[in-house]
Amino acid sequence: MNISKELIIVLVVALLIFGPSRLAGLGAALGKTIRDFRKSMEDPDENKLAPPSTPQSPQGQSKP
Repeated sequence: MNISKELIIVLVVALLIFGPSRLAGLGAALGKTIRDFRKSMEDPDENKLAPPSTPQSPQGQSKP
């Protein structure tokens, strides 16, 4: 049960330092970050960059 007492103390100190509105914003940002990370871990192929395309000159024309 020491872990729960320590967690409560840390949360109370964070509430006193940041305030309720700032703490809510930090929680929302942390939740969004975790959600995005999990999404990227589930579908890693979606995040791969496409190889850069090289411009090709039209056939039949030579460069000067």
